[in-house]
Amino acid sequence: MRKLLTLFAATSLLATGCAGAGSVGTGGSTLVIAIVANPQMKDAISLAPEFEKATGINLKFVSLPENQARAKITASTATEGGEFDVVMISNYEAPQWAANGWLENLEPHMAATPGYDEGDFIPSIKTSLSYQNQMYAVPFYGESSFLAYRKDLFEKAGLTMPAKPTWQQIADFAAKLDDKADGVAGICLRGKPGWGESLAPFTTVANTFGAQWFDKDWNAKLTSPEFKEAANFYVNLIRDHGEVGASSAGFSECGTRYTQGNAAMWYDATVMAGTNEDPSSSKIVGKSGYAPAPVVKTQASGWLYTWALGIPKVAKDKDAAWKFMAWMTDKAYVQKVGQTYGWNRVPPGVRQSTYTIPDYAKAAAAYAKPTLDGIADANQQKVMANPVPYPGIQFVGIPEFQDLGTRVSQQLSAAIAGRESVDDALKQSQDYAQTVGDSYKAVQ
Repeated sequence: MRKLLTLFAATSLLATGCAGAGSVGTGGSTLVIAIVANPQMKDAISLAPEFEKATGINLKFVSLPENQARAKITASTATEGGEFDVVMISNYEAPQWAANGWLENLEPHMAATPGYDEGDFIPSIKTSLSYQNQMYAVPFYGESSFLAYRKDLFEKAGLTMPAKPTWQQIADFAAKLDDKADGVAGICLRGKPGWGESLAPFTTVANTFGAQWFDKDWNAKLTSPEFKEAANFYVNLIRDHGEVGASSAGFSECGTRYTQGNAAMWYDATVMAGTNEDPSSSKIVGKSGYAPAPVVKTQASGWLYTWALGIPKVAKDKDAAWKFMAWMTDKAYVQKVGQTYGWNRVPPGVRQSTYTIPDYAKAAAAYAKPTLDGIADANQQKVMANPVPYPGIQFVGIPEFQDLGTRVSQQLSAAIAGRESVDDALKQSQDYAQTVGDSYKAVQ
């Protein structure tokens, strides 16, 4: 039944999120790779000709924005469509899809690859991609979430960022730093619909406010006082002091605004730091400080996430697929990116050895420790006030969440845009969630 629900969610998402995407076939020595169009992945695509030349394996990338990539990859893998030889997935999909038998077990491939060094992966990242102590995806980059802030603007305003800020302190700072006349928002927060877009930062806010998606008995809690307080806080902070057009702003849009000097703070994935400090694209290099994810009732509040690569079980040439994955996720690739594009563009949060490279340590001095601290603190015991029956921090680790989360994110975005009230958005969201919760109650 859970597999059927995932299939339904996948095809529903594909219908709404990937209109116009063409089908792609595999054959011969060509690998087709489905990948998310984030900056670090674009670097991999630009370096790919070196892999092709060395191996004789041709690569064809299908690079899509996050929401579209999720939908297309999920639909193809769940239906065993066979379009892709390698897929970019996360720690949300990997354990579920491994349990469903949709992914290749990568342990034999890693063991047969000299120098790959699986033991070098950050333990929590490795565990998040495993099922029954076997890895079914290998991480490309890992992350938690933290707060970037403009040190120069704080100094000008006479403000000091606390070592461990609260969300109320951040709201107060945003009000003081908001400068609409100069085009600088007090803060940038995602409002774009998508369970992996606006719901990621919002759910960490909800967690630290003491909210739950479901209680231990699978009762939906989206209209609880804690969830309402968190949702009103998030929506009002964006509407009062956030970016223009916030209801359609995701990670990429906030990244552009912040790096171009149009926001005083930005709460998002720790991987943002490399872009913030990249002199080829950022106007604010060296001007940012990095603080832990803000809290309310919990010790910490950052998420745990990794973009990773897996091989669908139906892929035709698994050995060639693994050769590519090993190239893109090994220690030598880290060195190649650093030497070619600069050390700020190295995929972070995956290999412990990366943080011992002197050039990287120097380039990442402002954010390396906050990144590792965030990843280390990203567990439910530290970031949630109450126990929950599901895995995950910024997502609910069940198959139905792709559809449920997308629906709820659409309601949240509508509230941010002012098309409906927060109460109405949560009432509709509660109905969606309770339907899912009831299906779990039935099998308890």
